Amino acid sequence: MTSAQLRRAREALDSFAVETPSWGFADTGTRFGKFFQDAAAIDLGDKLADAGHVHALTGCCPTVAVHVLWDFKPGQDPKAVARLARKHGVKIGAINPNLFQDQCYKWGSFGNGDAAVRAAALRHCLDSIAIGKAVGSDYLSLWFADGTNYPGQDDIRARKARFTEALRACHAKLGPKQTMLVEYKPFEPAFYATDIADWGMAFLLAKKAGPRAKVLVDTGHHYNAQNIEQIVAWLLDEDMLGGFHFNDRRYADDDLTLGSIDPYQVFRIFHEIHAFAADRGRAPKIAYMIDQCHNEKPKIEATIQTVVMAQELYAKAALVDHAALRRAQAKANVVDAELILKRAFFTDVAPALASWRKANRLPSDPLAEHRRQGYARAAAKDRARRRKELGIGRGGSFA
Repeated sequence: MTSAQLRRAREALDSFAVETPSWGFADTGTRFGKFFQDAAAIDLGDKLADAGHVHALTGCCPTVAVHVLWDFKPGQDPKAVARLARKHGVKIGAINPNLFQDQCYKWGSFGNGDAAVRAAALRHCLDSIAIGKAVGSDYLSLWFADGTNYPGQDDIRARKARFTEALRACHAKLGPKQTMLVEYKPFEPAFYATDIADWGMAFLLAKKAGPRAKVLVDTGHHYNAQNIEQIVAWLLDEDMLGGFHFNDRRYADDDLTLGSIDPYQVFRIFHEIHAFAADRGRAPKIAYMIDQCHNEKPKIEATIQTVVMAQELYAKAALVDHAALRRAQAKANVVDAELILKRAFFTDVAPALASWRKANRLPSDPLAEHRRQGYARAAAKDRARRRKELGIGRGGSFA
């Protein structure tokens, strides 16, 4: 790397933070069942301890996304949760309502034809907004399992209207520093018509909700042929990109570690963000978050892999020569334009990462340091004992 490249990469790393998910540290599974890990978190204290451990190793994961029904006990003081997070060296990040688990949501939440169910879903979201205010969270992150599986099952336009009304009601209760993120997913569990199936639907609903509603892009929530960086570029241009859920996929929502299948795609996404910042003279406010549940890889190791890969690809994308790229584009010089991206992608940014970690008194290899410390072995031993003492069984599906 040249000295100029080293400087640009380090500046990019200085400004880059990734939020870890509380649910990523606990036992999770598929719709068919769970495969357990001895070191998996039992409770929120364990989750926050694991998240704090990852942040201590990587230096770029200061916040933890939480799931309201999974992480907050009924009647619990949210500020006590915030204090517990600080004890472990992190803060509470995005607040995620749970609008898919209760039996009343069989036919949907905001899209449900039953006004009483919609009211219950709205109350839960308003409670989640209040929790966010109490813990100082900037984001309400909304994902919906709503949709239909059969033609004629429900009125598609009526469901759209119900969503519009409920999202507007949520937006009206946001605090002055809170942003509402609207996520989309093409299918699962609704396979005929998912109510928010793509970025355009999320965009329109967010615009109708209000000025502090933005779109959340989950990198796993797309069909294989979709150009995610084009979606990102359009949302940036419309000031509607609010955040990401990082993972990778072979098919759709596979929850694989970032860059395990297609690191060049993630690089291209980051390039669009860096290019936007270069053109506008300011970096966009984007919440970078992980959304992964690992059944095969050790949970903390997988999280560290994703964080380190995100840092590497973000630093690589910062090395693109935007002036040279614009000149090549102006001349329709396709070969040179592509090569400018490829040169940045294939640049070894290890020296920049090493320099940045040394300056921030971080281990040179976060994954190796995690293994050296024996954190997972100690956690597995402690949590096995506590599960036995608490009489905790391990069954069910997903989370």
